[in-house]
Amino acid sequence: MRTPAEFRRVFARGQRSSDRELTVLALPNGRPYPRLGMAVSRKVSKKAVVRNRLRRRIREVFRLHRGELPGLDLVVVARPGAAELDYHTLEQRLRGHWRRLARRLGCAESS
Repeated sequence: MRTPAEFRRVFARGQRSSDRELTVLALPNGRPYPRLGMAVSRKVSKKAVVRNRLRRRIREVFRLHRGELPGLDLVVVARPGAAELDYHTLEQRLRGHWRRLARRLGCAESS
């Protein structure tokens, strides 16, 4: 997802799944593939290198598991503490959020 209008649409009408460090919003996109958007603010870390590392990790988890995901627009909102999650924990939490949201939205997973 790239445009502010796409993000606004997901924030306004999307389903939400949250834990302490992450909030994930999802909305069906009418396409056969999922799309990812991220919101990683300075509240997560004052250091850009830390925020960018978190974005790369989220993007990598999405890349590895997008074949399992239905056609959803997903927005991952990181909260303070998200940067301290190790990769394995981040992957487990994101996949759990994605499965929960796909089930809630009535979308069949591809795998």
